[in-house]
Amino acid sequence: MVGMSRPQLHTVANRRALRPGVEYEFDRFTVSREFSRNFVTRMLVDRAEHGGWELDRLRLFPDGTRKVTLRRKIIRQPRPDYIPIF
Repeated sequence: MVGMSRPQLHTVANRRALRPGVEYEFDRFTVSREFSRNFVTRMLVDRAEHGGWELDRLRLFPDGTRKVTLRRKIIRQPRPDYIPIF
């Protein structure tokens, strides 16, 4: 997109557990009204395919700005009970 500025990103990396044992990371940002619906859709699809994000909520305001909240599951590796000796 030549000549277009990037959307305003106000990223907030929040983490919270919605269910016991399942933890999510949230990414919140604001998209200016200057961007078309198709552009925002392509941006969200790209973040979903390459970053593992899914759309949690999208709020469209009367002035045309959008507040987007994405989430992705945090997968923690279980800590081993033993320490291997080499």
